[in-house]
Amino acid sequence: MGYFKTAVLMAAMTALFMGLGYLLAGTGGMVIALAVAGGMNAFSWWNSDKMVLRMHNAQPLGREDPSGVSRMVADLARGADMPVPDVYLIDSPQPNAFATGRSPRNAAVAVTRGLVQTLSREELAGVIAHELAHIRNHDTAIMTVTATFAGAITMLANFALFFGGRRDNGLGLIGTLALMLLAPLAAALVQMAISRTREYAADKAGAEICGRPLWLASALERIQTGAARIDNEAAERNPATAHMFIVNPLHAHARDSLFSTHPATENRVAALRRMAQSGPAAPSRGMAARAGAGAPRGPWE
Repeated sequence: MGYFKTAVLMAAMTALFMGLGYLLAGTGGMVIALAVAGGMNAFSWWNSDKMVLRMHNAQPLGREDPSGVSRMVADLARGADMPVPDVYLIDSPQPNAFATGRSPRNAAVAVTRGLVQTLSREELAGVIAHELAHIRNHDTAIMTVTATFAGAITMLANFALFFGGRRDNGLGLIGTLALMLLAPLAAALVQMAISRTREYAADKAGAEICGRPLWLASALERIQTGAARIDNEAAERNPATAHMFIVNPLHAHARDSLFSTHPATENRVAALRRMAQSGPAAPSRGMAARAGAGAPRGPWE
């Protein structure tokens, strides 16, 4: 159901984009708009991971980093039969994390210093499993494409607003102006809806990867508390990347509002607790199977 909803929302965004192209220059405008979107998506597809990591000044962690985070990522990834992603550390006191990359073989997981210092080993495993789920589900690629589409729609709408569209489009002056003004808002809403859908799916898959839904539930509560009182300066400077984090770094409201990039944390926690009550998730061969022994212990404990 999650993928079906995502497909429907992406189809709606594509239709909106093509509609703006038609408004500008008829059928030829639709073709040109799709060509432009294709070029923008191709650029984002190959460069978005490097751009986002650079925006947040993320530094690579070696496989032998003293915190043990890289080892934990490797354990969980191998247990989930995934390629091991690169691991980065962001020097921010706010506890948070995100995943990026165009495919599971070209992916990275970034965690903040605040996350490593605040969470227990089990909670950190839940967060990493959530980010690995995003990678396995190709959510990083989906969100790159939707963000590019949203930006392109805004660009087209602004172009149409300043230079005018076709006068014989059948919408009339008021309808044309309304479409130009509302299209960017609609695109942003669709992007946010896709983001919320993928977060719920990653919570479920992440709980299955680490084998303990309550680890992730506890982590989400602790991250939400930290994010609500600690600023993430890089995220504030680059709000377009907020949807990538496990919890909104921009101090979002608690409810699933129309303009929120993330589901309400309490709703996500409730879903994970229901999952835990319904029966144990199938643990991966990595962290959950060795939660009590053998796993690296980091400075957060």
